[in-house]
Amino acid sequence: MRLVTTMQLNLPALEMQTLFDALPDVVFFIKDREGRYTHCNLTLVRRLGRKQRSEVIGNSPLDVFPLPLGGSYLMQDRRVLCGEVIDNQLEVHLYPNRLPGWCLTFKRPVCEDNDVIGVVGVSRDLGQPDNRHSAFERLNTVMEFMQKRFGENLRVQTLADLAGLSVAQLERHFRRVFQVTPQQLLTKLRIEAAMRLLHGEDSIASIGQQCGFADQSAFARQFKATVGMTPRDYRTLRG
Repeated sequence: MRLVTTMQLNLPALEMQTLFDALPDVVFFIKDREGRYTHCNLTLVRRLGRKQRSEVIGNSPLDVFPLPLGGSYLMQDRRVLCGEVIDNQLEVHLYPNRLPGWCLTFKRPVCEDNDVIGVVGVSRDLGQPDNRHSAFERLNTVMEFMQKRFGENLRVQTLADLAGLSVAQLERHFRRVFQVTPQQLLTKLRIEAAMRLLHGEDSIASIGQQCGFADQSAFARQFKATVGMTPRDYRTLRG
């Protein structure tokens, strides 16, 4: 497990914050052991609908995000404060003044003398696919297949065969072209469909089944891990 020490972090923290201010597609933050923001870039400030960084600093996710999102983000931070590393986690972020946006989140514990004293992290927006990549056409065929069949039990080997690639080649090219793995793209397609269907009248169990989840429990777990709340909470929030 790779930790971030205060020697690596404290001195350049303000410089890091300023550097990340220039990146409109990346959210950057540092939090203390209570989960309160000590540093954040202007991208996060703007997405929260705030005008000044001071409106975020000193607050926890509970103070700046609506429930149940704030609680979910705080629980994620507590896992990191216990030493867990969150790497390349696909998430949907729901900000008060923005449409839902997909990102990849990375979080690391900040340590001092072997004690975890905070969290440092970034969330990077998913960009457009790289259509200049040599494998783009083959991968685009796979993506179109997944868009039509995401409700089925798709195997990565099946997708690799469709592209005429090995599984390792498929996963490597997917990361380069789409910035995610085939499994992450499948999750993205399923969750996007579920979010649309939750605006309707179908039961949560039916929606999970339509979107390719084995049962309602598996659907609820994946939805909460990705969106930050349960399907029921999302339906209530967006209703």
